[in-house]
Amino acid sequence: MPKSRIRKKADYTPPPVKQTTAIKLNNRAWVAPVMLAMFLIGLAWIVVFYVTDGSLPLDQLGNWNIVVGFGFIAAGFGVSTQWK
Repeated sequence: MPKSRIRKKADYTPPPVKQTTAIKLNNRAWVAPVMLAMFLIGLAWIVVFYVTDGSLPLDQLGNWNIVVGFGFIAAGFGVSTQWK
């Protein structure tokens, strides 16, 4: 019985080296202070509302003061998405 021919495989060649591109990072030093300020303002707004039985910070808003406080906190989370 005749022997089959053995195919010679090509030697391994590594993939070409990719050129690294420099990533330019913007200065985002403002993000952390603004984020923390928003969190603290929102927390303070809600605490003041509860401590003063709804007469402060804005009496006209009534229970909507809670929404304003949580709005500040949500804005803090929105700013936190910019943090790198």
